[in-house]
Amino acid sequence: MHDSTKIIRSTLTRAAAGEPLHPSPVFAAPFHTPGDPNDSPYTYTRMNNPTWTVLERAIGQMESGQFAAAHAEAGKPYRASALVFASGMAACAAVFGAVLRPGDAVVLPSHCYFAARALMQECFVKMGVVVRFAPTAGDAQGGHLEGARLLWIESPSNPLMEVCDIASLCERAHRAGALVAVDNTTSTPLGQRTLALGADFAVASDTKSMTGHSDIVLGHVAVRDLELRQQIEQWRTLTGGILGPMEAWLALRSIATLPLRLERSSASALRIAEYLATRTDRVLSVLYPGLPTHPGHALAARQMQHFGAIVSFTLADRASAEVFLAKAKLITEATSFGGTCTCAERRARWSGDDVPEGFIRLSAGLEHIDDLLEDIAQALDALPPTPVR
Repeated sequence: MHDSTKIIRSTLTRAAAGEPLHPSPVFAAPFHTPGDPNDSPYTYTRMNNPTWTVLERAIGQMESGQFAAAHAEAGKPYRASALVFASGMAACAAVFGAVLRPGDAVVLPSHCYFAARALMQECFVKMGVVVRFAPTAGDAQGGHLEGARLLWIESPSNPLMEVCDIASLCERAHRAGALVAVDNTTSTPLGQRTLALGADFAVASDTKSMTGHSDIVLGHVAVRDLELRQQIEQWRTLTGGILGPMEAWLALRSIATLPLRLERSSASALRIAEYLATRTDRVLSVLYPGLPTHPGHALAARQMQHFGAIVSFTLADRASAEVFLAKAKLITEATSFGGTCTCAERRARWSGDDVPEGFIRLSAGLEHIDDLLEDIAQALDALPPTPVR
């Protein structure tokens, strides 16, 4: 079956007369556990919940995808296993906490998500973890793997849209004895299957494109190895970074539309990037892996199924970016991405990313592309022409 069919069917209940088509959220803290608690599938919601189970099964199936026989072990079907968390950062913390110990080295992208960098530096470095930073572009992280315990990849990176060869880096990391985690938030497992490319952990903030309605916060970690799953699950149980059943149910309902949303937002993002690239009178640079001019385009085309919703571009200065955002009528100024409405923001206002003052990260929504292009055009026309250099 095609991905879209599998995703839709994965959200349904077992076909039984009189049963609803979709599962309902199960609101419970404890469950009935007479006798040996190990005989009960559910005991206490900090450990597990039926609503999580359905969501995790759907995400795990999406992370698995369709793989060639080369990805199967001992002739068995390739399967991914997912665990959901209260946020994308809780998912990041679970991988860091389950894998790293004092004295271990981790290789992080120089421009990975700023909160992941802050978590590493403010918490794990202070506990004795050694962090090595290297750019995503050019597979530069591969030169820092000797003696490392974990390689953390983000491709395409947020917000600079840098791309690296995930499969190649995974091979190099494994040869060096390191585990590999990929933050796949910008792509989702439908846009890029990082476990198939060799990663040990697929991590994502499902607050963004995965659920896509800008109304819930959650994340997930997917693995292939059951021992790694147990380590992540133990971390979640002991730290309590759990998802509520209502949020899990909303997420399950939302991911059924992911194929439509991702296809539409990716197509619109490409059209926007192509248009912005023609506006050299106002726009200094455009970063989108779907553009043939992007330095990582050929690689992205090889390892991604969709190029995603995010387009980053640079205007002359802070004032130009602020005028553009003020003049745009169909662009909501907000700090997230992957939602149904088109959002954008001047990223330098947060000071967490090393970007120019006029740098804008835009997330294409589901509005009609002609309306978006017209709105972007009039907002750019409100700016003074960029001086010729």
